Amino acid sequence: MSTQLNPDQKTLETKEATLFDRTFRDSEGNLVLAQAPNLPLLVGLTGTLLQYILPDGKPHTVLALVAFGASFTWAWQELFEGVNYFRRALGLIVLVSLIALGFNFD
Repeated sequence: MSTQLNPDQKTLETKEATLFDRTFRDSEGNLVLAQAPNLPLLVGLTGTLLQYILPDGKPHTVLALVAFGASFTWAWQELFEGVNYFRRALGLIVLVSLIALGFNFD
């Protein structure tokens, strides 16, 4: 005796995520390449831009440290908490770039 509770069960298949899906989609299936900036990114970009406005001295040094710290925090968060592989790779690239540029202080 066979009873079918769901006649569409045969058409339901488990869709396996492709490499494209894992790279560019979030857990809800939305395509994510860019997001609204979060606080560390805003602070890092603002600090970097203000460095070009202020003259050299203590304020410039403080802004450089704040900008580096905020950008480093953003890259670290993207690397370990990014919504997809693309965002995590972006975090890794920025993190490695910040470390490489950090060794080039004038």
